[in-house]
Amino acid sequence: MKKVVTFGEIMLRLATPDNLRFCQANNLVSTFGGGEANVAVSLANYGISVDFITRLPENDIADWCIAELRRYRVETKNIIRGGKRMGIYFLETGAVARSSKVVYDRSGSSIADIQPGMIDWQKIFEDVQLFHWTGITPALSQSAADVCLEAIQVANKMGITVSCDLNYRKNLWLYGKKASEIMPLLVEGCDIILGNEEDAEKVFGVKPEKFDVSQTQGNIAAQEFESVCRQLMNKFPRAKKVIITLRGSVNANHNTWSGCLHNGNAFLQSKQYDITHIVDRVGGGDSFMGGLIYGLLTFTDSDQTALDFAVAASALKHTIYGDFNLVSVAEVEQLMKGDGSGRVIR
Repeated sequence: MKKVVTFGEIMLRLATPDNLRFCQANNLVSTFGGGEANVAVSLANYGISVDFITRLPENDIADWCIAELRRYRVETKNIIRGGKRMGIYFLETGAVARSSKVVYDRSGSSIADIQPGMIDWQKIFEDVQLFHWTGITPALSQSAADVCLEAIQVANKMGITVSCDLNYRKNLWLYGKKASEIMPLLVEGCDIILGNEEDAEKVFGVKPEKFDVSQTQGNIAAQEFESVCRQLMNKFPRAKKVIITLRGSVNANHNTWSGCLHNGNAFLQSKQYDITHIVDRVGGGDSFMGGLIYGLLTFTDSDQTALDFAVAASALKHTIYGDFNLVSVAEVEQLMKGDGSGRVIR
């Protein structure tokens, strides 16, 4: 059986209901979420054996979180316990011209204080086919970045495919280092690199010519990003595939969504989805990554099919509340075939 390991922080998510602003809400809806955990849940829903690795404190909230992961068939036995707290993020969901807003409360979280040597990566990676991490983890602290590098280096030695989502978050790089100082060494060990239309520029200064993401009016031409893929592959020779997600923002409720993939030989493009009534876009990139990993492990002879699966899966995620993409392979394949009618299934 194919097996995947993901590593990163999972947080308690507290969101205002019904598009209320923070100052209007007298209650918050609680769920859990985090980039690598979101990918793990997607993969488990698709029938992939997946082990999520993190560090959580010994308290009831962390126990609740672990139970939630197990509910979705994510393996949690290798989660290590210790530290003082879980991270929290607060979400105010925007509408139309008002953007969504995220406020983090994760300083001093258990995983931010993780240290090299705490996790036995050699043991965890037994019988594993792919290891996934994101740029969020090394943004938390120098020690978290060191543990991430430790995992990548062990995976490289064991011949395990390594994937990363660049996931640049400017509000997280607060411990005195810039993403451009930390990320290159980590990404050097990656076989699959995912980013959005801004990540490559913010982290590595790599961008397409004559393109301004703020001026798209919902239209992003995939071919403009072929040069970005080539530049990243030249910068990181180990990378066999570079993928860019393309989000065109008409407004907070209406986005276009597509992706492109370069495998060193061909530049592939997906269809573009027009998502007109977004329920929750948080976790959209993670749902793409989960779909992509599933696709690459399953459709081994067709990068195009893997890309198409990833884009369809993440288009569906925009219809689901919470960080997790709770869809099945059959539902994704139905959308890939062009059935987006939303008719009742009886």
